[in-house]
Amino acid sequence: MVKHIVMFKLAKKTTENMELATDSLRSLEGNIESLQSIEIGTDFLESERSYDIVITAHFKDRNGLNIYTNHENHLPVVKIMRSLCSSSVVVDYEIN
Repeated sequence: MVKHIVMFKLAKKTTENMELATDSLRSLEGNIESLQSIEIGTDFLESERSYDIVITAHFKDRNGLNIYTNHENHLPVVKIMRSLCSSSVVVDYEIN
């Protein structure tokens, strides 16, 4: 199994931007065949080190992640998130 974790920091953290970001990310669920599951969380601590939103996505294998990365339903979400965020970090790893 492959886990894909991305954390996002919004450029302007408003209620509207949080809703647009989380709604966009939620639209991925059930719309990309290689995406087995996705968790979306929002930060409650709001420390200076905190990011605002995190996703954890699960795939059967690396090929599933590659399909997701270039999928027609994923690319518009990437565009929205890039327009809303000042930074993001990602880690992809395999688990048994």
